[in-house]
Amino acid sequence: MMPATREPIVGVLLAGGQSRRMGGGDKCLQMLGGKTLLAHAIARARPQVDVLILNANGDRARFAAYDLPVVPDVIDGHAGPLAGVLSGMEWARAHRPDCATIATFATDAPFFPRDLVPRLSAARKAAHVPLACASSGGRTHPVFGLWPVELAGDLRRAMTEEDIRKVDIWTARHGIAHAVCPDTPHDPFFNINRPEDLARAQTIAAQQG
Repeated sequence: MMPATREPIVGVLLAGGQSRRMGGGDKCLQMLGGKTLLAHAIARARPQVDVLILNANGDRARFAAYDLPVVPDVIDGHAGPLAGVLSGMEWARAHRPDCATIATFATDAPFFPRDLVPRLSAARKAAHVPLACASSGGRTHPVFGLWPVELAGDLRRAMTEEDIRKVDIWTARHGIAHAVCPDTPHDPFFNINRPEDLARAQTIAAQQG
């Protein structure tokens, strides 16, 4: 259950990539344990946020069954995860001005923590910085993060005027905290890039029951 005093947050499911290593198409619609990867992400993210949107490009109709607002990239040319972050920020500013923060989740990592947003919030507060991202096993996971909507203008300028695409370059300007998550018995941020990764995810899912 979400804390009663928690700030309202827009959750953004990132599914705007081209999935080349999976052979193209929508990676988030691959099946795992009888459900799509997108369904797994929704189940984990929805209880942690106040409203959930899907960042995806192309025909919105293919996601109609999920009853989510589908928000395409606001930067053309498959500009990477920062484009999804900016799209979420600008959507929140236009549609949920009561939400000062967005939380982003990758849809190809079906085991991310069910308490990720509280962990990110605590890390950001403790470090007195505006941004936070997840960490496990000594590695950071920048696409799982908290992002203040007030930085949307700066991010848009960075992407359109400076051609910045790498998440770490932009976040370093503002300060970012790392929320460390346990990586046993498996890494919760294990992500599916190739068919063999999907087979490994099936094994993890079976072990989890």
